[in-house]
Amino acid sequence: MLESSRPKTPWLLTALITLMGVVLLLPLGRWLLSEWWSNDYYSHGFLVPLVSGFFAWRIIPRLNRDPDNRGLLLAGAGTAAYLYFFAYRAFHLAALGMGLMLAGMVWTYWGGAGLKKLAFPLAFLIFMIPFPFIEASSLPLSLFTGQLATRLMQMMGMEVTVQGAAVSLPNANLVVGAQCSGVRSIISLAALAAVYAYMVEGSWPRKTLLFLAVIPIAVLGNIFRVSSLLWVANRWGADAGFTYYHEYSGFAIFAFAFILLILTARLFRCHRIRNDL
Repeated sequence: MLESSRPKTPWLLTALITLMGVVLLLPLGRWLLSEWWSNDYYSHGFLVPLVSGFFAWRIIPRLNRDPDNRGLLLAGAGTAAYLYFFAYRAFHLAALGMGLMLAGMVWTYWGGAGLKKLAFPLAFLIFMIPFPFIEASSLPLSLFTGQLATRLMQMMGMEVTVQGAAVSLPNANLVVGAQCSGVRSIISLAALAAVYAYMVEGSWPRKTLLFLAVIPIAVLGNIFRVSSLLWVANRWGADAGFTYYHEYSGFAIFAFAFILLILTARLFRCHRIRNDL
């Protein structure tokens, strides 16, 4: 009887710790769901834990349990940070504390080797956290985009002027607002680039360069989108440009940016899918 009861203890303890973790993180989960639903910049947030969970599901069966009590220190620090920041309603920082907590639990249960193997699924969770500086960066980036797009169309002979965020055409006026900043494209494309870089073969320096290439690719794609919007509005009227074209061009430009990312990956020789996934 004693022999048969012993193997169950670790699993019961694991289940109890998991249940306590779920209860502890439930308030943060409600905040994240609310942000994903209402924040246009993070509408992809629902997919992030699913992608992270998929990679973890692929990795965990191949891990050997190698407990390391040093992980308890990281888990404890993450829990303390989570509780502290959540109490002060700094939810995005509390989410980072949650990440440390999860990393500490992985380290404790599977050891340093397990933490290394699960580093990407854990780190990928950062793409689901709505940081306040992301939204704050949209205004200066939209001004930058409007200025460059206007200059480009002026070089092509179009009668267009820009003053701050206001762009004037002969037949229409518009304001290049936060929606034209391209921040949403940068975040979404960065998440895709992170997954792609993880899945392909190649050295980490080349993969890092591939990931960083997202920023100029997304910015250039957005400048092209705003420039083409001005051209459509100038040629076929404000409704054609600011209603129909604006509504659907985002998907086309995002697809074009992703194709550029794939071509960049081939340039860096990071395009063969790993066989150990």
